[in-house]
This record gives sequence, structure tokens and C-alpha cells, in this order.
Amino acid sequence: MAPIVSVRNLVKRYDDGFEALGGIDLDIEEGEIIALLGPNGAGKTTLISTICGITVPTSGTVSVGGHDIVTQFRAARSLVGLVPQELNLEVFETVRNTVAFSRGLFGKRRDDALLERVLKSLTLWDKADNRIRQLSGGMKRRVMIAKALVHEPRVLFLDEPTAGVDVELRRDMWDVVAELKRDGVTIILTTHYIEEAEAIADRIGVINKGQILLVEDKDALMKRMGRKTLRIELDAPVDAVPAALAAYDLQIDGQALLYSYDTQAESTGITGLLSDLRAAGLRLHDLSTRQSSLEEIFVGLVHEDAA
Repeated sequence: MAPIVSVRNLVKRYDDGFEALGGIDLDIEEGEIIALLGPNGAGKTTLISTICGITVPTSGTVSVGGHDIVTQFRAARSLVGLVPQELNLEVFETVRNTVAFSRGLFGKRRDDALLERVLKSLTLWDKADNRIRQLSGGMKRRVMIAKALVHEPRVLFLDEPTAGVDVELRRDMWDVVAELKRDGVTIILTTHYIEEAEAIADRIGVINKGQILLVEDKDALMKRMGRKTLRIELDAPVDAVPAALAAYDLQIDGQALLYSYDTQAESTGITGLLSDLRAAGLRLHDLSTRQSSLEEIFVGLVHEDAA
């Protein structure tokens, strides 16, 4: 089955010569959640804006649902919902009218039942007749999502959707995203909250300096690139790592030693380490392991790209 979004050799270069996107290739499958991670200025927003038809590409092609974003703009754009970073709302209008107007912009007929359903899914129904200026920042963010959903897009772009939202509302939005996925909506998410990507994404894309560094299944990525740390609790603290254990590059953390190892290596070295610990006269109290987080993997990739 053809991808719902297909990007081929996409370049965006500005008049001053700055190249925001340098030949991006990306396929997004229908019904998946893909998280795009990257530092500020990496090209995330430019990529989203170009796919949505807001920014004109310098070269390359983009199609949404088989429709070219340049030659078949209206057909492509009708399939896309966009929640931008900026809160751009008419503060004196009501929630109901704000969302209904967005549906009309796409030429869709009035549908009060759908409007109610969208507002209820975002916990906005009891605020339907409130003016935007009466809402909290988190509720305004939900209105932005409702505006993007009301014309029933097949692809939803969320550009930093939980920026400035408290932890409770952020988790509520994760639930909303999961529900949208169950309804078959394809979701492309950019975020600075890496735990957000770790919690809800199927695939992870890392972008830096206008280049895609990788796009990979989240679980496979964490298995392939993740490292584990063995925490060795001792019966008594040590002031320094014994010279006989120097080859293991151990770190001291209170009354524990930390040993990092590659889960994909032929040998973890743990058996030899435990034997050498006993030989050095160190007595173990407890052992535990911790898997590297997605954040640690992301930071490592970006630093490697900058080297």
C-alpha cells in the first residue's frame, strides 16, 4: 500500500542562501504516529509547513494521499489538519463558532453532530459558548486541535502541541492522540518533550541541520542503540575504583558502582566484572539494570552528527 505522505528529495532554500531542508526523503504510512525530534532550527517546522502547503519548496516533490502539494494543492490540503506552535485565535469569538468556521473554510457543510463529537473528545463541550479569551492556555491549545480536526482530515500534524501545557493536560492530549489513531488518523508529531515521543509514537524520526538522520521503529531503535547500566550496590562505600577494575570504566554513585554495556555486543562483560569485583575484595549487596532512554539516544545522535 502506498504511503499516505511521500516526500522525495525535498529542498527548501531561502533567498539569503540558507538551506533549511537539504534533500529530505520520508514516507509516512497511513494510521501510524511518527514523532520528529530535533534541536531548535533543525528544520522540523519547515518540513511540516512545506508538506501542508504553507511553505513553497525550492525543489523535490511531496504528495499527500497521492495528491501533489503544488499541482494538486486543494486536494492535498483537504486531507491535512495542522496544529501550529503559535496560538492564533480570535479571542472575542466563542469556541463553537471558532471551530465551526474552520470546517467552513474547507468547504464542508455544517455538521452540528460532528462539531459536538469533536468538542466532547477534547473536553471542550462545556466550554462551547465561552469566548476564547476566557480559556486557559491548555484549553486554547485544545481549541487549536479541534479546529484542525473538524474537517475530518486523514493526516494530522501536531507542531509542538503541548508546549506550555501542564503535565496533566499533556497526558490528556496523549489520550486524545491515541483515540485519533484508533480512528485511523495518521499523526505526525514534533515535540521537545522526548518522553512524549517515547510514550505514543510508533516510529521516531531524527532531523538535524535540514537532514533526516534516521527514521526507525521506536522499539527497534531503542533496542539497537540503547545501552543498559548495571547498578552494583556495595556493602560499604568506596573512595575510588580499584586499579584492577579500571578496564571496566566504572562510575561511583554513592554506595554503588555503575557499569554501562551494549546490549547488542557479543559479550556484556558482566560475568568477568562480577568475578573481578570479588577478587578486589568488594562485597555486593544488590544488582539492578536500567535501559537507556530515548532522550539519551537522541542526544547521542545529534552530538554525533555535529562532530
